[in-house]
This record gives sequence, C-alpha cells and structure tokens, in this order.
Amino acid sequence: MKKFILTLCGFFAVICANAQGVYEDTRHEVAVSYGTLANSQWIDVLEEVVIAMTGATFDNERFLGPVAFEYFYHASNWLGVGGVFVVGNSVQDVLKDNVKDGRYIHSYYTLMPAVKFDWLRREHIGMYSKLAAGATLRREKTDSSLAEDNDPRTDFHFNFQVSLLGFEAGGPTTRGFVELGMGEQGIVLLGLRHKF
Repeated sequence: MKKFILTLCGFFAVICANAQGVYEDTRHEVAVSYGTLANSQWIDVLEEVVIAMTGATFDNERFLGPVAFEYFYHASNWLGVGGVFVVGNSVQDVLKDNVKDGRYIHSYYTLMPAVKFDWLRREHIGMYSKLAAGATLRREKTDSSLAEDNDPRTDFHFNFQVSLLGFEAGGPTTRGFVELGMGEQGIVLLGLRHKF
C-alpha cells in the first residue's frame, strides 16, 4: 500500500510541476490530503468491542490514513464536480492472556463522486464546502487462534464525506488547505491542492 500511495503522490507532483495557467482560467484541480478520525477508524473501534467479548485484547495499533486523492472539474466559478479516492490501513496485535496471538488487519479503499461549492474564490485564498458519497471496499484478515475464521474477508459498505468548512490559502494555483467535517476523509484534514 505504501508503494501505491507514493506512486499517486508522485503522479500528483508531476501534474503540479507541468500545469500552467492563470488562476481565473483554471477549471481543473487535484488534491491530496491526510485526515483524522475517519469513518473506517470508528468501524474498527466498534469491531474491537465485539471481538473483545471473545476474550481478546488489542495492542500496538497502527493506522495509516485516511489518505485522500481528489479531482474536481469546475463547471462554474462556484461549482466543482468530481470524485474522491480514499485509502486507509489498520494493523494491530491480538493478545490472549497478555501474550501476542496474532494480528488484526483491515484495509479500506473508498471511491466517492463529489461536489464542491466554492463560496469564496480569490487569487490567494478560498473557502468552500464539499459533499461526497460512495462505497468502501473493506478487506479484513485475522491470524489469531481466537478468530472463528482466519480466511480474508471482503465486503462493501456505504460511505460519505461532509466537509462543511474548507479553507485554502497560497498562490494562485497551488495552495494548502484545511477542512472540518465528518466522514471517510476524517473530521479534520490537511492537504495540498493544485488548480490548472
């Protein structure tokens, strides 16, 4: 997964380096962000509670993500349509009688069509809101004697992102941004956006 994320970040950097244009003429934008407290992290917590009923405990949790990649096409100065792709991964140790008994691994891949409403669009700053809804592919693997089945499981579930307030600042085409909201990209997310 790390190679995949690095490849997408490299692709984003190439687009930023080669894109040209004046801010007023920009129709396209790409962005990469990292968030906290995504829906997938909450799902992990709920599943831990259920699994703990079998006598298991968890330790040493490592959560990568949510890392999100966005593309929007601006049909007008205030409306962008596009999509968001989000990846996340959670790995933690399963303990039985305080001894490591295996690992609990979750991977999440989310694709969501999205709309973005730019309600302040200036040369060096902007404010916006964003709505996205789609589906998450979740892959789960447990290698513990406490699990009923150690075979990998895959399922889909509905997911969303509602960012009520987004603020961006920087140059005419490349900017940093912060968003506040809730969903698969997180409650707070930071990122970098390029318009071309």
